Parts: sequence; C-alpha cells; structure tokens
Amino acid sequence: MEIKLGSLVRDAQEALGIVIVIDVFRAFTTAAIAFENGAKDITLVAEVEEALELRQRGIGDVLMGEVDGTRPEGFDYGNSPFEIAEVDFTGKSIVQSTRAGTVGVAASEKADTIYLGSFAVAQSTVDTILKDTPEVVSIIAMGDQGVVRADEDEHCGLYLRNLLEGRKPDQEAVRSLILKGGATQKFFQASQPQYHPEDVELALQFNKHSFAMKVTRQDGLLVANKIQV
Repeated sequence: MEIKLGSLVRDAQEALGIVIVIDVFRAFTTAAIAFENGAKDITLVAEVEEALELRQRGIGDVLMGEVDGTRPEGFDYGNSPFEIAEVDFTGKSIVQSTRAGTVGVAASEKADTIYLGSFAVAQSTVDTILKDTPEVVSIIAMGDQGVVRADEDEHCGLYLRNLLEGRKPDQEAVRSLILKGGATQKFFQASQPQYHPEDVELALQFNKHSFAMKVTRQDGLLVANKIQV
C-alpha cells in the first residue's frame, strides 16, 4: 500500500486511489456529529449557491455550512460541531458547503473513492479502508480556505498515515501541538463569536465515532453516507 500525503486544493485535484479529505476545524467534525445524531446522508457542494439551488430543487432537508466561519443567509445551521451537538437529524438529508472540506471533496475528481477525514472518525476510517486492501491511499489536508496549510489538518494527516501503517501515535502529544497552533486561537477570541471553544474540544475527541463517512457520486452529486465499522 502506497500512502501519499498532500495539502490544499492543488493536491486534492491530483489525488489518486482512495482519498481521505481532511477538515478538522470544522467541516468533517460537524459532519460526524450530524451522522451521530441521525442524519441520513450529506450532500457536499463547493459553493453556497449550489446548496441553495439544491434546496430549491427539493434536494436536502437541511442546509449546513459557512463562509468566513459564519452561517450563510438561507442556511439552517453553521459549521459548528458545538452548535449542532444536541440537534436531532434523524432521517434528514443534509447539504453541506464550507470553504475547505467540501471544496476539497469536489476537487478530488481523480479519486476512486473519497472518505471524509477528521480525528473524530480516524480509526474507523482506517479500519474501513484497510478492508479493501488498497494499492494507493491519498491523504489530503485541506487547511484554511483550501489554500493555506493548517496545523490541525496536517497533524491529522500524519495521524491517519500512522494508523494505516499500524502505529499508535501519542494522542496527547498531537492534541498539545494543535492547541498551540495559530489556527486554534480564533476559537478563544471574543471578537470572533462564530467560533466556539467547545468546537476545539469536540474536534479533538480522537476516534469518538465508530463509523466512516464514505462519499459516492449519485446522480451527479457527491453524497456522504455513514459506514458502520
């Protein structure tokens, strides 16, 4: 098995084999919680306008996402795992649009299969992938807006690679590095209330969920489903 590490949109566009698109803060932590809370599926789109158009077509019960960390007009929820932690999504289809994670999924056009990556589903994602004995796994850390590398996504990429190769990284060491990273500080600034300190804690709950989030192409759309391990 060949494991390739990449970053940002440029590498997502070239990623081959099974591709894990990582967005720790916050898209694919939020998606994991939505699935944990009963969501049926999540359709991923790169642009807010696409999500709103899908709603007009009757696709999706809930719109979830962000622009610059803030819930777009016309959306039901933002991109905060804390804000949806107690929301019952049982049987609901969600459309999600963010500035990094969902953009990376849309950019991964050469992938055979795509999984959504975050610490919350790391071990389950690896277990699911290894069952398929893949030849190539590409791990893409999407970073800030898909154009600037971010510590949490880069560290998650390394964490996933270690798990794929049969090692057990020191979770507390990884957590400590991320908590000191620059991208984490905005969650503790009163001037940016759209970011919650609780988002960080939820995003750093390693292997919290016992499922992977696998993306398939359905009628021209990129749809994630929960794959129970």
